[in-house]
Amino acid sequence: MLLLKGFEIEMYTGKHSGDIVGLSDRIVASLDGFVREPDSRNVEYTTTPSPNYERQLCSLLRPRMELRKYLQELGDYTLIPGSTLSLGDSSRFFRSDPSNPYHDYIEQTYGTKVVTASVHINIGISDPELLMRACRVIRMEAPLFLALSASSPFLDGKATGYHSTRWGLFPQTPGNVPLFTSHAHHIQWVEQQLAAGTMQNVRHLWTSVRPNGDRRPYDLNRLELRICDLVTDPIALLAITAFLEARLLQLANNPNLDPLIQSSFTPTELISLTAANEVAAATSSLDAQLLHWQDGTKILARDWIAQLYEDVWMVAKQHGFSCFLSPLQKILRKGNEAQRWLQLHSVGFSSRSVITQGINAIHEREIELEEKLCSQLVA
Repeated sequence: MLLLKGFEIEMYTGKHSGDIVGLSDRIVASLDGFVREPDSRNVEYTTTPSPNYERQLCSLLRPRMELRKYLQELGDYTLIPGSTLSLGDSSRFFRSDPSNPYHDYIEQTYGTKVVTASVHINIGISDPELLMRACRVIRMEAPLFLALSASSPFLDGKATGYHSTRWGLFPQTPGNVPLFTSHAHHIQWVEQQLAAGTMQNVRHLWTSVRPNGDRRPYDLNRLELRICDLVTDPIALLAITAFLEARLLQLANNPNLDPLIQSSFTPTELISLTAANEVAAATSSLDAQLLHWQDGTKILARDWIAQLYEDVWMVAKQHGFSCFLSPLQKILRKGNEAQRWLQLHSVGFSSRSVITQGINAIHEREIELEEKLCSQLVA
């Protein structure tokens, strides 16, 4: 049986020239299903949870096409790929809701480091103890998902040295989040953070992966992977999701698949190890040299992903979604979006030229997928 899955998608709006323009106030007022972020330059939509990959594909596409239509009505506006303010301006915060006190706190505490666009992948797991173990495993392997999804090599018109500038700069909060050994441990820790003020509310837990639910931290029903940069191609995003789901199905059937059991490191050492791996993946993505959480062996991100791919392929095949997993090989072969952009940049294309090419590419891809897949599914 496939797991429920859904997405939270943040995207920038702007001009066909690549300049980002804040329009979320108008979008949220005019279109159902979109919500504002603290800065008006990006907007978020979510997909309805479903186990079905074909349905999720259309749920990813349809709101974007509706949004594009609305943006065209407003003027020379479109959707901008990437996960950072690629062409600027990161020196200013453009508030979407000046009366919101939580947004006050975010702007004053973090500035534009949080004005990013990303995708959060939610996978349903109803057993709280299995969910905690899943979070432990995926937190150790979250750098691999960042490596696959990196799409933010530019900031303010310049290459930054990161493949994921977003994650390289993003303020992970609170500063020291442990590996939760149980649901009770998670509840106790969250209550302590709220009391101490290191978390402003239950949503103020910004790490690579976290347990989520309708009444956090008590009622939990899903794993939320937060580390991924925006993946504009829905097929690539579904491949990364299939990789995650297959790994979760695998660990559900193997109680010993747990960093608290299989690793030679202490929990504190594991946190340090995966934090260093996240920095490496943010810097070099698929070409990053990482340390394996089981024994500290050095391994390239792309090689680790390839190993896990072989491990989980049969799981995906048995559950009938291997066709959605297989495009992962294309990412390993051709590189993620950041690597493809940097390759163009290295042969003389300006950051603006790269972004404008990306704008056209994602629009063409959406039209292709809508015509080939979604229209047939509805029919």
